[in-house]
This record gives sequence, C-alpha cells and structure tokens, in this order.
Amino acid sequence: MKLATIRTAAGNRAVRVDDDTAVETGDADVRALLERPDWAAHAAAAAGPVHAVGGLDYAPLVPAPEKIICVGLNYRDHVLEMGNELPAYPTVFAKFAPALVGAHDDIELPAISDKVDYEAELVVVIGRPVRHADAETARAAIAGYTVLNDVSVRDFQNRTKQFLQGKTFEHSTPLGPVLVTPDELPEGGWAISSSIDGEVMQDSTTDQLVFGAVELIEYLSAIVTLNPGDVIATGTPGGVGHARTPPRYLTDGVELVTSIAGVGECRNTCRKAP
Repeated sequence: MKLATIRTAAGNRAVRVDDDTAVETGDADVRALLERPDWAAHAAAAAGPVHAVGGLDYAPLVPAPEKIICVGLNYRDHVLEMGNELPAYPTVFAKFAPALVGAHDDIELPAISDKVDYEAELVVVIGRPVRHADAETARAAIAGYTVLNDVSVRDFQNRTKQFLQGKTFEHSTPLGPVLVTPDELPEGGWAISSSIDGEVMQDSTTDQLVFGAVELIEYLSAIVTLNPGDVIATGTPGGVGHARTPPRYLTDGVELVTSIAGVGECRNTCRKAP
C-alpha cells in the first residue's frame, strides 16, 4: 500500500495512492492516519473523494512530525569518502518541521550561503508507539519508507561539532512523495541516487547502510518513545558535493532529483532566497 498527504482546495488530506487514483482516507494527513491503531485497515477500506494521480499536489509526506531524527555517517562509502572510520554508534541529529517541503516543491537555498549540498536518504516512518524495542518490535513499528534529501548548508554545519545548524534551514528538505509499506518492497538493498540537472551525483544501494532501519529503531527507542508519524532519515551514500574536488554545490535554478528504487522520487527545483 502507498499513502500520501496531498494539498486540496479544502486543505491537506491523507490518501491511499493506487495505480491511477488517490482515495481520501478521511484524515488530515499521514501522521493523523498513522495515529489510528487500525490505520492499515482503515486506509485499505478508504472510500472518500478520488483524485487522479497525475494531478496530485504532494505536501510533505508528514507535514508536522513530532520528531525528525537524522543519522549521519551511516553509509560505508560516504564514511570512507569523508575520511572517517566506521562508527560504533549512530551519529544522531535532528531537523524541525519548517525545513520540510513536498516532493515537487521548490527547495529554498539560503541567501547567506553558497555551500548548500545534497544528500539522498531513505526514510523510515514509524507506525506505532515503540519504546525499548527489540528487533521484532522494531520491525513491527515500521509503517513504511519514503524519500528525503537532507539538504545541508555545509559552512553552517561545520561551524561547530553539532550538525543541526546546517541541517534545518527552512523550506530546504523534500520529503515524499509517498509512504510505501514494507510488504510492497523486495528484500535486500534498494538503489538510491541523486542527480543535478540529469547528471548523476550519488549512485549506491541501501545495503551500504552501517545501521539499518531495525537497528536504528532499537537504538533510538532506548532514548525516547518513537510515535506514529515520526521520521527517521537513515543517512546518505557517497558522492556528496562537499567531498568532491572541486566541491559541487546546489545553485539557483538547478533541478535536484532524489530516487530510491521501489520507494519513490523527489524532483525539486532549487531557488535562491532573496
């Protein structure tokens, strides 16, 4: 099953996305849907207003998550290209909801930096409350997966040892377009890539992850209760602009495409803030 949050004349609405149509579930967004204990059955039985898939205006998949938890240095190829050793524990930081944009919205490049980088990421979306999870409980807490680009303002990020200040600029982070439930996806690694104006910049697979989805839920749920609609961005593979010689940053007018096989694609134009 695939789920999305779309913009309509009446406001945001959660929908089940089928082959050619999207059916409203009666919920304001995907977070509100996932807060139902019976969310999967409710979405499967949805019979609300119907929209053509081709005309959907995607909002951020979860417009206002309680938590956006991000993991750094979590792909083997990216860790090595940055000159680091594989971590013993996940590197964890956060974003705030105002950073999020929809899968086809413009990305805002801040006027105060010319060192804005791209980071294609697989996202885990939580579907039930979970605390102190073991592997089985962690797996059962996964509602599904989606796509995010952790657009990063590198000069701000590197001002201190804390990442957050370079990671949560407003209107910078596409999330979506859809949540794909685990039963829709094959076992093993999924191709993940990013491109700028059609030029492939990142090209890897999710089996390069140092800490996978289940391990991250186990680790994070030992710290805090994970709730429905919480978003865990699992890190980016090699090929980021900051690690290139010379560096390759995002500029006004370029199209950034972030793709994960079987999960979806974000396609965003970058616009310099005035």
